[in-house]
Formats: sequence, C-alpha cells, structure tokens
Amino acid sequence: MPLTTLSQSSLQDYVDCPRRFQLRYLERLSYPAVEMEPALENEKHLQEGEYFHRLAHQYLIGVPVEKIARLANTVNLQRWWENFLADKDFQGLRDLGSLALHPEASLSAPLGNYRLVAKYDLLAIENGKAIIYDWKTYRKRPRSEWLAARMQTRVYRALLVHAGAHLNKGQPFAPEQVEMVYWFAEYPNDPARFTYTSAQYKRDWDSLVKLADEIAAASSYPLTDDRTKCLYCPYRSYCDRGVQAGEAEQAEAEMEAEEWFDVNFEQIGEIAF
Repeated sequence: MPLTTLSQSSLQDYVDCPRRFQLRYLERLSYPAVEMEPALENEKHLQEGEYFHRLAHQYLIGVPVEKIARLANTVNLQRWWENFLADKDFQGLRDLGSLALHPEASLSAPLGNYRLVAKYDLLAIENGKAIIYDWKTYRKRPRSEWLAARMQTRVYRALLVHAGAHLNKGQPFAPEQVEMVYWFAEYPNDPARFTYTSAQYKRDWDSLVKLADEIAAASSYPLTDDRTKCLYCPYRSYCDRGVQAGEAEQAEAEMEAEEWFDVNFEQIGEIAF
C-alpha cells in the first residue's frame, strides 16, 4: 500500500534519518528493538502519558471533574491531573462562553503528492485568535530552542493557518493570530509558548512542500550520520547500529512516538487547491 499521508512524526523521522522513515512508513516493519531502557518502566510511562491525554479530553468535553479524578489511579497520573486542574490557563476553560474549544481536532491539506495531517490535543479559538495546546508528559523539560525547530511546532502552526478557516467563520487565520503552547505535566509553571509570523509561515510551508517533493522523488534512503540518534531508534538492528537501547532519562526529548489515530479524511477541514 503506497504512502498517501505525511504527519509531523513521519516528517521528523525523514529529517532525522531517511532510512528510519523508509523502514517505518514505506516498508512498515515491526519494531525489532527496545527504544529505551529500562523497557518496562518506559512502557508504563508512555501508557500513563496516553491515559493523561484521555483525562484531559474528558475534562474538555464536559465530563464532571470528580468522575475523571477517580480515573487518575497512579502516582504520576494523580500528580499530572492535579497540576492540570491547578493551572490558571485551564481553570474554568469550559465555562468561557466566548471561547470555542476543539479537543482532539484533526486537520488535513494537500501537500505535493500527499496529504498533510495533524491531530491537535486542543485548539482554543476566541475572537479570531487560535491557541494550539499540546500536552507533554516528559520526565525532563526540553529546551525551547529544540522545540522551536521540531516538525510538530512547524507543522501544527502552518497547517492551522493553511487549513483552519472553517474554525474561524470561514476566514483563514493570519499567522499572527496563532500561538502554540506546550504544557508540561511535570513542569506546569514552565510552558513553552511560540507565537507565529507571516514570514515564519511562508518559510514553514515552503519547506514542507519541498520535503514532500523530496520524499516523492526519493530513490534511496541513507542512514543518519548522527549515531546518537540510533541509540533510541527501534530499527537500529536493521542497520547494524547496535542492539543496546539508550537510557530513558537521556533520550526522552530526543524522540517522539508516532501518534496513531483513526481519521476520516472526508470530514477533515482543508483548503483545496
């Protein structure tokens, strides 16, 4: 089955290592190696992170807080949930009549031979301004400079400008009306905020189109020259880049798991061209 969509995760993989992109998205190989050690502890942390996203979603669609609290049944989940409720940006969020909330919203638009897709934890729209919220459960807070360069930051803002008019009464968002906020469950008082400009949007969209064209024309997929990325790559044994996994404490902010989600592309807002 040919590749038809691109996401922030697949584009990040291609930029980090074309060979990883090939193995994961074109050949669709199963993961033969542990990504991080200790494996069981990391798997539990990832599951808790996924479950926290569910708790936040339930809150945003109006499920009573006391019912959600009973589901925060691990030490980490309890701490993250308490941090979420205590954050001043989220207190009373559901009660603001002028604020349109779109939790777990998906957007899509044509990008070269593909469709670019993204799923947002929360889009909050008020008076023509859009704030993109993304929940992170990292053990350590990444550097803002690192986040600014990530495909997620670039794709999420650019795609909202490009394909989000239906969320703004039919008017495309100006880049200056868009902000992205990473909220860290372990560091609730230190979010990372990224505003946007028209120049950044043009740079981002042009580079995304160029990447899509490059992927469509690719006939080879070379390995990355940065072997540190191989420490946390589940495909490293295919490339004879070792079998020992990197430590989770060192690796977490250097990797991002693909967010698999079911999308009906006929119902996703887009700009056709």
